[in-house]
Amino acid sequence: MKYKVGLFSRKGKLKKEFDEQLARLMQETKDDWNSAKLLEELTEDYNLDVIAQSKIAESIHFYLFKEARIRKIMLRK
Repeated sequence: MKYKVGLFSRKGKLKKEFDEQLARLMQETKDDWNSAKLLEELTEDYNLDVIAQSKIAESIHFYLFKEARIRKIMLRK
């Protein structure tokens, strides 16, 4: 019976660690998305690769944002 109690006490610690990891990853993907948007704005010609990279970075960021909302994570600035 003792072992189950110990397992549940670690659950909060693990959740906190993964929430912090998700917050860091969200900040990294936001920075990547912003740099991709800037690169897209600075290109003189219509480059599909640059636009695709921007859309990929945007979709990754919003997927992580949706996951953070589900987990009810508060992000600090």
